[in-house]
Amino acid sequence: MSTEQALLLLREADLIQLGQAARTARFRHNPRRTVTYVVDRNINYTNTCVSGCKFCAFYRAPGDAESYVLEAEEFERKLGELVEVGGTTVLLQGGLHPSLDLSFYEGLLRRIEARKLHAHCFSPPEIVHLARRFGLSVEGLLIRLRSAGLDTIPGGGAEILDDEIRSKLSPRKCTTAEWLDCMRTAHKLGMRTTATMVFGHIETLEHRVGHLARLRDLQDETAGFTAFICWTFQPENTALGTARTRQTTALGPGESLPFPAGGQEYLRMLAVSRLFLDNFPHVQASWVTQGPKIAQLALEFGADDIGSTMLEENVVRAAGCEFRMTRAELERLISDAGYLPRQRDCLYNPIE
Repeated sequence: MSTEQALLLLREADLIQLGQAARTARFRHNPRRTVTYVVDRNINYTNTCVSGCKFCAFYRAPGDAESYVLEAEEFERKLGELVEVGGTTVLLQGGLHPSLDLSFYEGLLRRIEARKLHAHCFSPPEIVHLARRFGLSVEGLLIRLRSAGLDTIPGGGAEILDDEIRSKLSPRKCTTAEWLDCMRTAHKLGMRTTATMVFGHIETLEHRVGHLARLRDLQDETAGFTAFICWTFQPENTALGTARTRQTTALGPGESLPFPAGGQEYLRMLAVSRLFLDNFPHVQASWVTQGPKIAQLALEFGADDIGSTMLEENVVRAAGCEFRMTRAELERLISDAGYLPRQRDCLYNPIE
């Protein structure tokens, strides 16, 4: 699919027909009527961050009364709770802290490894930040972290891979090229990663499709991405949401992109992503931001995976998103949509 075709679908395609096309693509990649999920915990080891992103409600500046760094005892307690419920993966992400030692990050990974859990940790902005702080190349840092227990890398911090957008929303975060190069380097080292997109803020449709094109090109080069996940910007408690400003792109006379993006916009973007990213094996639905009903619809719009049980999640919750589900509720959501729930690990291997 060309970028021009993707733009045409985003602007003009009938939503139901678009969903049907994406559903067909989903079954081409994953022919069984199973929908997978992972039992994990998203542990945010610190909210202290020097990036100051306008779309984030979670971070606190260094020295803020509400800033924190997770104590070792609390971290161990969280790992223990995950093991008790049959969890397999720790998603570890935090702010760009200005002063933590590299040994702190290695210690987190060693604690995860000691529990025989999969370490899905540190998004590209964190890795680029740490490499700069400690005078290492990205490859050198990844080798060091991998020796401490790092298994795979989450695709966070992508937002929109376009420096025009990033310079306005997160000028102190890694650039588009740095995000892509971090993933390229991880793939070269044999590490698998995911890819994400956060849309519905100040980007245009052209920015969204450009983002997808960059991901598809890198996947052609490395085949290192396991899955794509997109979700809508959550404006509550963020600087961008408070300002209620939005750059729009003209879709026709008097038309503009919605702010914030709603369920229909999410399903449209999800479906086009499934069709455009023809080299991605999996596309994940975001029940955490969309809620259970839209998540069920997403299974008819190209998604074959519903993410995780989210034993803990703090970043999106800080922006006012409070959806919660137990493992049993997640399986029932999948079953009620007409699919067979199947637990998986972080590399999409089924767990019997």
